[in-house]
Amino acid sequence: MKWMGRAARMQRHHKRHKGEASINLVSMIDMLTVLVFFLLVYSTEQIEVLPSSKDVQLPESIAETPIIHQAVVVIVSEHEVLVGGKSVGTIPEILASESPTIPGLQAELEAEAAAMLRQDGLTEDQKIADRKVTIVADRELPYRLVRKVMATSTAASYGQLSLAVLQKGSDLKVASVARN
Repeated sequence: MKWMGRAARMQRHHKRHKGEASINLVSMIDMLTVLVFFLLVYSTEQIEVLPSSKDVQLPESIAETPIIHQAVVVIVSEHEVLVGGKSVGTIPEILASESPTIPGLQAELEAEAAAMLRQDGLTEDQKIADRKVTIVADRELPYRLVRKVMATSTAASYGQLSLAVLQKGSDLKVASVARN
């Protein structure tokens, strides 16, 4: 059967444009890459990465609001106390001592406080209140050891003490954060 007029033109037009449609994926991949980078940067602002030791198991907490700040990190493992990766004393020596503070830890914390940026215009009490220590302690350690670390931090003129814990999901709405 022979096509005439408009039907013949439409058939020729469909034959000419019968090729498959193509999608340019380059621009879509670029857009998704930007979106992934944005989400990574935005989500890492709320996470504080603490240096840790393999033999330290943190206790769990149901506190919902994370406390994010820059602080000196004191790691208390099963064998020794570390500040900035440097050992300041072993656990048996610290527990055997009758002193309420740890001299090696106090000296290291005071050196860290002296190395911090000096803030002009603040009183000495305000400077002490701004100094922060985060204590990363194994959950199986005796409390008297953690108490000595906390007393030493206070004696070294640090105004804010925080204990590092693992956040545990819970339905309970009552939670407290240990702060000095």
